Amino acid sequence: MECKVSWNGPSGMSFLAQTGSGHLVTMDGAPDGGGHNLAPRPMEMVLLGTGGCTAYDVVLILKRGREDVRGCEVTLKAERAETEPKVFTRIHFHFTVTGKNLKPGSVERAVSLSHDKYCSASIMLAKTAEITHSFEIVEG
Repeated sequence: MECKVSWNGPSGMSFLAQTGSGHLVTMDGAPDGGGHNLAPRPMEMVLLGTGGCTAYDVVLILKRGREDVRGCEVTLKAERAETEPKVFTRIHFHFTVTGKNLKPGSVERAVSLSHDKYCSASIMLAKTAEITHSFEIVEG
């Protein structure tokens, strides 16, 4: 895996990232750090990437288990250390999974498998952060 991140120049603290798969993503800093708040912060990108990683796993595991999953959202709430390096110290993942006749045990298993075995991002973050998760099922 490879990516390239380029500073957009002296007028701020925005960066353009190009992924190895050919996609572009802009990141920016907060105004108090010289940014213009025009794009997500780099650490927000880490958090949202982790959410994408685990949601992907949960949907895939439920589909492979022949569950009739129709939607999956995960809300991540994180706390960071107050001093440098400001690593994540706590992250709570709340999944809202929508489907027909979803079994709570299947959803719990999918969430646990993602966090314990498959989601590389959350497993890496667990080296510095206390990871917790919850879920709810919506019939639909």
